[in-house]
This record gives sequence, structure tokens and C-alpha cells, in this order.
Amino acid sequence: MMVTATEKVLDAERASLLRALGEQRDFLRFTLRGLDDEQAARRTTVSELTLGGLLKHVVSTERSWVDFIRNGPAPTEVDYEDPSTWQEHADSFRLLDGETLAGVLEDYGRAAGETERLVAELPDLEVSHPLPSAPWFPEGGSWTARDVLLHIIRETAQHCGHADIVREGLDGQKTMG
Repeated sequence: MMVTATEKVLDAERASLLRALGEQRDFLRFTLRGLDDEQAARRTTVSELTLGGLLKHVVSTERSWVDFIRNGPAPTEVDYEDPSTWQEHADSFRLLDGETLAGVLEDYGRAAGETERLVAELPDLEVSHPLPSAPWFPEGGSWTARDVLLHIIRETAQHCGHADIVREGLDGQKTMG
């Protein structure tokens, strides 16, 4: 079977996006190296952020955006006035009873595989859905699969920076330098 020029460009674009995401994932994993569960759950700044919580949040966020690529926005709107909505969000940033750093790292590997399989299966990166109704999205906006992948990369990179600061406060270790 002959590969067209368009397919080559698409394959190169997919590979570039997945490579950039993979690099950010590796930075995050590197920042977590050698930690036990207690260290992963410890706050080191005035922020509520912990290393294990950041990882858990990144996994959850990647999965929710991959679901968006597949299915579009969730069928029910989120009630941002409901305290349980905010509690659920806060819980996405911390290891809860029974959760371990090793378990979340394993889940991260599964989420990464799910993302990579979906990207490989898409007919193209122009698959698009309307954005969910939320105060931080423009009314009537939509994102393509490409937009979502760029957002996942951005989100992961942002939390890598957070993790680096938290880790440095924990034991002086840094991802870079």
C-alpha cells in the first residue's frame, strides 16, 4: 500500500506531538524518582500541591481530555456552585487512602498508552467537538484533537514545573540542574 504525502505529514505531526508529550511525562516521572508514599503526599510549600497529587491530577486530566476527543463534552453540565464539585477537584490533587505513588505511576503508564493508541487510530487530528460549558472556555468554542493534544502537553509541562518546585522543597532535588 502506498503512503500519500498527506499521510506522511499527519504521521510526522502525530509523532511530534506524542514525542513532546512523552518528554514532559518523562520529566514528571524523573521528578518523582526515589520517593516513598509519605514523601509523595507531603506538602512543601504554602500550596496544597504534593508530588503524588500532581501526578494523579495529570493522569485524570489526560484521561478526561482523551475521552473528550473520543466522545465530545460530558453529557451533563458541571455545577460549579456545588461544593462537591470543588471537593472532587481538590481530591484529584492528592493521594487518598489506599492510593500509592507506585499505583498512580502504573496508571499513568496505562493512560499514556491509551492516549497513544487513540492518536494512532484517529482518521486525522481535525476531529473536533464543542468545548464543555465552563467559565474558562469561550462560549461556543470547539477544539480539534490537535488542540486537545497541545493542551495536554501544556498542562503536563505546567505541572512538571510545579513538581520540580515541590521536590526541591522536599529534599533539594531538581529535575534539571
